[in-house]
Amino acid sequence: MLFSLDLDHLVIAARSLEEGATYVEAVLGVRLSPGGRHAYMGTHNLLLSLGPREYLEVIAVDPDATPPLHPRWFGLDHFSDAPRMTNWVCRTDDLDDALDAAPPGVGEPVELSRGDLNWTMAVPDDGWLPFDGAMPALMSWDEASAHPARRLPDHGLRLNRLDVFHPQAEDFRATFPAVERLGHVDVRRGPETRLIATISTPEGTRILA
Repeated sequence: MLFSLDLDHLVIAARSLEEGATYVEAVLGVRLSPGGRHAYMGTHNLLLSLGPREYLEVIAVDPDATPPLHPRWFGLDHFSDAPRMTNWVCRTDDLDDALDAAPPGVGEPVELSRGDLNWTMAVPDDGWLPFDGAMPALMSWDEASAHPARRLPDHGLRLNRLDVFHPQAEDFRATFPAVERLGHVDVRRGPETRLIATISTPEGTRILA
């Protein structure tokens, strides 16, 4: 059961896209690009390149969308805090094998699309990922879809490392050892669930959390 696993994108949850963009742009010093709407989830997003195969997503409930009959992803139905990094997403070349290796609760595969982008993502029934959201969401891109990062303006931002903190970090790694293959991701013990990204920019290193 050997499947690829790579960091795909970081997720900044916000009460509104405007609020999320203000936060990210203040930290990183660049403007985000338009994303689009996710009709299945009733959400919309803005995007920012972190290189040719990684990006950052600011996501919020779309006030103009019809509310879905199921929980939204990333716990957005209950999000009411200031913008912060709540989740991270990994892509794989074999989503079925990755889900077999993942802990229960990661979700069932759902085929999704936005414009000409097509992907399959494991979505938890209740909208919450294991380990209090510290577990990465798992997805695979349709082979015919160009990766979003390749379509975005390259502002010279690169993700140096992602620290994933959780009180049961050892259990996390033991339950899903594939995360050990991610070179610039470190799952570490901490008093609470928290994600911290160290990002290099043309103006120096910045910390996004």
